[in-house]
Amino acid sequence: MGHPDPQQVAAQVAQALAEDVGTGDLTAALVPADGVAHARVISRQSAVLCGRAWFDEVFRQVDAAVELTWACEEGALLRDGTEVVRMHGPARSLLTAERCALNFLQTLSGTATRAAQYVHAVAGTGARILDTRKTVPGLRMAQKYAVTCGGAFNHRIGLYDAILIKENHIAAAGSVSAALRAAQQVADDAGGVEIEIEVENLEQLNDALSGGAKRVLLDNFSNELLVQAVDLNAGRARLEASGGVSLESIRAIAETGVDDISVGDITKDLRAVDFSMRFL
Repeated sequence: MGHPDPQQVAAQVAQALAEDVGTGDLTAALVPADGVAHARVISRQSAVLCGRAWFDEVFRQVDAAVELTWACEEGALLRDGTEVVRMHGPARSLLTAERCALNFLQTLSGTATRAAQYVHAVAGTGARILDTRKTVPGLRMAQKYAVTCGGAFNHRIGLYDAILIKENHIAAAGSVSAALRAAQQVADDAGGVEIEIEVENLEQLNDALSGGAKRVLLDNFSNELLVQAVDLNAGRARLEASGGVSLESIRAIAETGVDDISVGDITKDLRAVDFSMRFL
């Protein structure tokens, strides 16, 4: 995924400010209206920076007079104590924008950092790390973007841009081959979107490959079965391992020879990065 969509960023920020500021920041009113201040944000831990566009947009919507000077690029590796950005402008505006701006920065940097940890764990194996649709409601595109900042890859964005045939679809269609045929028709009607089918055992994998599947998700396969699946596949389809993946288990999964590993933990089990804003 490339750069974040400015319209989506603006809409997400507007919603965040509406729920935080509401009818006005009562506490900021304690600060003189004509007060001007300098502030900076530092990282309190090692992390991958992500979310500059949202941070900038918060201050733009609160008060365009605030000037921001970034010390770190998007995707930069931060250390404990790294200065990330400096701000200068009306003191009230800095205080009003602080929490929303940091919320976006800590959440998206947390997603990018988690993605980078998984990418590092499989380095040299050739396996790609993929995200899933297990995202925070309303922040799907933002988190998908953060995943790429961490060096991982996006799976399908939603239900509209690719087809993933799961066990219930197979049961409703009657068989793996019937589900694949139906999916191909839907894919053609949708302009040729990608089709992936989830299988739960080697028999289903063989049926999927015989039916011409080009991408197969191996659901909760043991590592031993993953090795067998890779041998059975013999390069015919792109294989994705999924289910119960953790930082502790992912290296061994990657070493089975699968092409992709999807990890819901990257986006659903958030570990926000600790950032702090202080006046100078």
